[in-house]
Amino acid sequence: MQEQTSTAVQPKQKRRAKAKPKPTTFIDPFVDFAFKRLFASNESKPILIGLLNQIFKGRKYITAINYGKNEHPGENFKERGVVFDVTCTDADGSNFIIEVQRASQEFFIDRALYYASKAITEQAVKVKGKKWNYKLKEVYVVSFLENFRLPNTLPSAYVHDICLTNRYTGKIFYDKMGLIFIEMLSFVKSPIELETDLDKWLYALKHLTEFKERPPYLNGSEFDPLFDLANYANLNEEERNMYNDSLKYKWDNENVMDYAIKTAKQEGEQKARVEERAKALEEKREIAREMLADNEPIEKIIKYTKLSLAEIQAL
Repeated sequence: MQEQTSTAVQPKQKRRAKAKPKPTTFIDPFVDFAFKRLFASNESKPILIGLLNQIFKGRKYITAINYGKNEHPGENFKERGVVFDVTCTDADGSNFIIEVQRASQEFFIDRALYYASKAITEQAVKVKGKKWNYKLKEVYVVSFLENFRLPNTLPSAYVHDICLTNRYTGKIFYDKMGLIFIEMLSFVKSPIELETDLDKWLYALKHLTEFKERPPYLNGSEFDPLFDLANYANLNEEERNMYNDSLKYKWDNENVMDYAIKTAKQEGEQKARVEERAKALEEKREIAREMLADNEPIEKIIKYTKLSLAEIQAL
């Protein structure tokens, strides 16, 4: 029995809407919207103060902060402006620039120094004729490195605290400017290995999207604002849309990066195969040259080198 086919016009199917990211209990702190929600709002000041106090433990104690502007235009139209993730000052006027860097850049260290230099030069008194004694406030750049490590560092080191030192004595020369790089990839501690409060902060940030609920080892009151603001259920519809857009943007960038790495790897493997074949061919030619020099029969050279008659005659 032959199968009958219908000639009736089928109704057009509606296009499926793009799939939204599957929500987790807590938001990813390293996407743009979430990072600013957790560290750059009035409600999140206790979070940033708590984290900074652990990063600078034993050196500074921060009791209050004021957020600064994120956009820093150049001095003139030729000078490129910069945009920071979060900027703030404490009660003493110290400047903090906090950012997330997802992937390595060729001049990443230079960029961090440029950020610090902008915060330094903006302290200059710009009132014409007004005297200034060049006394500077402290400036610190704190960078969370999400998916890469700094070159020439120990795999076990996850916090790198950089300042100006005397090359020959190793003593600190100037301590009012610092670069602090926190490698999230190198932070691999388990819950039972969390020794310091900074360890707990870093663990919370790194594993926030993995938690189904707040874990008991992060029940301290200093973490209350973090888990409250990071709870996906506490976002309104507009905030959820903004977060999902940030999340998809991050995923798109990661997919582009992964494809570029995969393509480069394939090209590298193909190049290696070509070079290997060229090397093997050159070795056969060298053997053939030696056999010709010894007046070996052509048939024998072809047998042992697998070269054609034309290839041997061309040597």
